[in-house]
Amino acid sequence: MRGHAFSKFIPNELPKGGFDELLKLFLELLNYTSGDANEAIAWLNELDKQYKLTTDEYGMGDFIEDLKKKGYLGDDDKNPGGFKITAKTEQSIRQSALEEIFGQLKRSGKGGHNTNISGIGEEKNADRREYQFGDSVDQIDMTASIHNAQINHGIGDFSMTERDLEVEEKDFKTITSTVLMIDISHSMILYGEDRITPAKKVAMALAELIRTKYPKDTLDIVVFGNDAWTITVKELPYLQVGPYYTNTYAGLELAVDLLRRRKTHNKQIFMITDGKPTCLKEGNKYYKNSVGLDRKVVNKTLNMAAQCKRLSIPITTFMIAQDPYLQQFVRQFTEINGGRAFYSSLKGLGEYIFEDYIKNRRRTIR
Repeated sequence: MRGHAFSKFIPNELPKGGFDELLKLFLELLNYTSGDANEAIAWLNELDKQYKLTTDEYGMGDFIEDLKKKGYLGDDDKNPGGFKITAKTEQSIRQSALEEIFGQLKRSGKGGHNTNISGIGEEKNADRREYQFGDSVDQIDMTASIHNAQINHGIGDFSMTERDLEVEEKDFKTITSTVLMIDISHSMILYGEDRITPAKKVAMALAELIRTKYPKDTLDIVVFGNDAWTITVKELPYLQVGPYYTNTYAGLELAVDLLRRRKTHNKQIFMITDGKPTCLKEGNKYYKNSVGLDRKVVNKTLNMAAQCKRLSIPITTFMIAQDPYLQQFVRQFTEINGGRAFYSSLKGLGEYIFEDYIKNRRRTIR
């Protein structure tokens, strides 16, 4: 007889009594508490009661003391007896996010992005050709050239001519400027689904990726609700949603202004959102309408998408919602801009952004 047998779920037993294991859990909890160390420790205590994470030899008090000694926790001057995380903790959260989302990425010493132009560049690729006048000596693949000479002239009377020389093509590198837009409207935590935490983790992972692999690239982070403003990478762990509507126009306007200041050829916008534009700012007042797709708000947002296209700024939209009428708006928005759109689950968001970030590097330098 075919069927399904159900049993009680028992989570995998965590290694107990170790600082490193507890630290990983503590860093993960900080993502959900928006960097509130006291709340994260409270949650950690509750998990310890339920799953017995600590031992008689190494208790939660020992772990907190080690966090302070190792520079992960400091005293909170505004909250006597409380704690706050340090710059070391903030960096550890970014590194943890990078390892989780881009775990299979191999780091290299000198990073850069390939373009589709080959020639006398900076990084080798798979293309090979005969030597031409003007090629530099360091482009010559000596092993392959000697092999060619042996085949063409034999080993006994070895000689090498210009026709035996084999040259390795190299790709030029390009610097890319990216603005990552994050929706912090109230809908990012509605319906029992936490969408802001995965968005923050992706932003931290992308920031750490650029810092370690592509240090010459630039990344600006824009958050948008009723208004739009920039935040630093340092502020990401503390980011929270607010009682906001979604002013996508303001976010795009600020992103374009930031990219105009960047003296790079390759510019792009990544936008993480779960909803439709519902707000505009008119002078000192806000025009808001969350019912349906308001033509006034939508048309102004689409005009901004067209302006980005004229400025050669593609917009990649990561829509983390499945509503058909929202997807219809995103398709129209993407068609006008000439960018890309992904209707992504929260689980696959990081992989989508990583892949698109790398692909967008292979653009022609004008």
